[in-house]
Amino acid sequence: MRCFSFLDLSGFTAYTETHGDEEAVRVLSQLRTVLRRHAESHGVRVTKWLGDGAMVAGTDTPAVVDFTLEVAEWHLEHETLPLRAGVADGPVIMFEGDDYVGAAVNLAARLGQIAAPGQVLISGEIGARLWTRHPARAMPPVPVPGFTSPVPVSELLLGNGADPAAP
Repeated sequence: MRCFSFLDLSGFTAYTETHGDEEAVRVLSQLRTVLRRHAESHGVRVTKWLGDGAMVAGTDTPAVVDFTLEVAEWHLEHETLPLRAGVADGPVIMFEGDDYVGAAVNLAARLGQIAAPGQVLISGEIGARLWTRHPARAMPPVPVPGFTSPVPVSELLLGNGADPAAP
């Protein structure tokens, strides 16, 4: 079993167009530095760089969730571009020694794609297991591209844990 987090800079293409390549490289370099530093401190691994994002994997789901939340909060506080992320875990197959194949990988990637800027979405199974660890908001099941049925999801609440949807 592995846990996966897909993290992506929201608005990177538009930012590059507006601010130029050198500034985009600075932001991307900062992201990679932060991901490497936090991955090491949480015992997780960046398994793929994906342009303006990354795939992170680990065998300890709470560590991957902690890592993802910590990086998203760091970015919220220190950078101009927010991250969006998706996290899921489950059994996978190691393919040709350097890639993972399985529903958990696919779900984490798709959750990262549908997350709003600054939002961290986790699979409902993780949310149910870790509900006391971090402030989170259960969401109604959401349609996820490639999955036949809506998927139970929770949103990890960034910052002070206040629900942005609350009045």
